[in-house]
Amino acid sequence: MHTSTSTSTSASVRSVHLRWRVVDIVVASVIGVAAGVIFWIWGQAWTPLSTALAFLPGLEGLLSGGWLFAGVLGGLVIRKPGAALYTEIVAAVVSMAVGTQWGFLTFVWGVIEGLGAEIGFALFLYGNFRLLGALSSGAVAGLSVALLDTNFSSIAAYDLGARVIYFVSAVVSGILIAGLVSWLIVKALAATGALDRFAAGREARAADTA
Repeated sequence: MHTSTSTSTSASVRSVHLRWRVVDIVVASVIGVAAGVIFWIWGQAWTPLSTALAFLPGLEGLLSGGWLFAGVLGGLVIRKPGAALYTEIVAAVVSMAVGTQWGFLTFVWGVIEGLGAEIGFALFLYGNFRLLGALSSGAVAGLSVALLDTNFSSIAAYDLGARVIYFVSAVVSGILIAGLVSWLIVKALAATGALDRFAAGREARAADTA
């Protein structure tokens, strides 16, 4: 009986932990909208930035992380299954609505990139939202966009060597820009108290008082 009760209590606690609160939805949406505007700005900067990297074909993959951070950031803040996918999709929809040169494909890319970021957290069973979890999410998101771009975009027309460079650059960008930078943003926000209603904020406070 005791074992049965403990198991039931544990399952109930886990259910509550995984259930989205209203504040989760609101904050994830805010992150997605803000990221969508940044996505749009990043898209406007794509041509001059990629031109600057044209001395080595494929190196423009380093810019990919600018479209991947929304999912990682949302996952790190909300810490619940679906958060990374949700925020990345919201960001993609917002940037598409504002107007990007890639049109509806922006949404398609957003879904796949969000799934990549989500898988990065799922690999740890949603139990690691520290630096390793962030880098993992960014890496898988980078892998997802690398697969998309090298097979279904203009990058697919590059020769093999340039596509390999692009692939590796996109994964590295996912790790550094989407993973590392998002982790640093969460730490900075937590330090201000803005995330006190989330585990990320409470952990930071506990660390400060320890």
